[in-house]
Amino acid sequence: IRKGLILSGHDRSDGGLVTCLLEMAFAGNCGLDMDFRLPHDTNWATFLFNQECGAVIEFLPEKYGVIRKILQRHGLKGCYHTIGRTIKDKHIHFFSRGYRIFSDDMPRLRSIWQETSFQLDALQANPEVVAEERKNIYGRPGPLNDLTFQPFQVPNVFTPERNKPKVIVLREIGINGDAEMAFAFGLAGFQIVDAHMTDLLEGRVSFGDIRGLVAPGGFTFGDTLDAGKGEAGVMKFNPRIADQVMTFINRPDTFALGVCNGCQLFALLGLVPWQGIPTEHQPRFITNTSEIFESRFVSVLIEESKSIFFRDMVGSTLGVWVAHAQGRLYCPDGNILKEIDDKYLAPIRYVDDYGDITEAYPFNPNGSPLGIAGLCSPDGRVTALMPHPERLVRLWQWPYIPPQWEKLLTSPWLRMFQSAYDWCKAA
Repeated sequence: IRKGLILSGHDRSDGGLVTCLLEMAFAGNCGLDMDFRLPHDTNWATFLFNQECGAVIEFLPEKYGVIRKILQRHGLKGCYHTIGRTIKDKHIHFFSRGYRIFSDDMPRLRSIWQETSFQLDALQANPEVVAEERKNIYGRPGPLNDLTFQPFQVPNVFTPERNKPKVIVLREIGINGDAEMAFAFGLAGFQIVDAHMTDLLEGRVSFGDIRGLVAPGGFTFGDTLDAGKGEAGVMKFNPRIADQVMTFINRPDTFALGVCNGCQLFALLGLVPWQGIPTEHQPRFITNTSEIFESRFVSVLIEESKSIFFRDMVGSTLGVWVAHAQGRLYCPDGNILKEIDDKYLAPIRYVDDYGDITEAYPFNPNGSPLGIAGLCSPDGRVTALMPHPERLVRLWQWPYIPPQWEKLLTSPWLRMFQSAYDWCKAA
């Protein structure tokens, strides 16, 4: 692993060799061409389902010599065997000395392997959505990642510096994403001001020289009043806080970012898509179509918008984490939804494996119309997002990156925080 010789690996101790190999193919979205080269009188059930200690590793053919030397150096001569290769064609072939043991379609086998999970899901989630997922993921090509810019890392951003723009990361009971958010903004060059809602209420923190206000993700008051409503109530019905926040938001030299619970908060406060919408027509985020909490890694397209965060990232398709039960955009007034679309107030949208904006599950994890995953204000200073880009500002935080990204100096998602920093420096 240290030498980068192993592409993937799995153990055979839970289900045997056949389960080990198939699960590797399922995860790798590929086929297998195996030749075990064992005697014809071999008991194949005993061989394939043997759950004794053992492992399978995948490697590039040109690395075989190096791997063999390492295994031999550790006394494993005679204990390892080359049993086949992975193939792009999504079929499973098991042979031994020219004799076909088994052959089948990988997606079909994977659907059988997943069926137990789908049946359990149907007892917990909306059965129609579970059926949609079964259909949509049967033969996925794999997620699309497409960069339209070059990510860069600013050195020594945590060193003391005068005149760093200040950003408040605002906490409330139940918030759990404040540390990640603070790190992301700190990595981009901001000075972080940690504040709790009670600090605003009791006057311990003021907005005098603050440039940014961030409402991070979490579950304020356990979402017992619905997502974001507890925090929105605290802000809206305490005149001291409400006046401070609205005065800050309406200053032309400030910005605000709400993520997940913060996104729901900004909608409930009427900060996005624009101020002044009557309460009965105000867009907000409601229960996912799946009717369950969704924690997934999905893909989003960054579209042309007014948001100050995404001006350097337009056209990119990136993976991102989501974690919410109420992330579906609901617009009581269809004309407002049309205006959001027409005026470029939806900076990111859910896309499928082909990069197409979608409402299909699970690519769109909550069923938001037009694939909308976030909103921004007409001047771009206020942005509200349901996904969590702050959880991906380092490459090691990604569950998967395409091979061409391995030489990147930092994660593409850091750019949105750097764009906010650049905007502050230029304003």
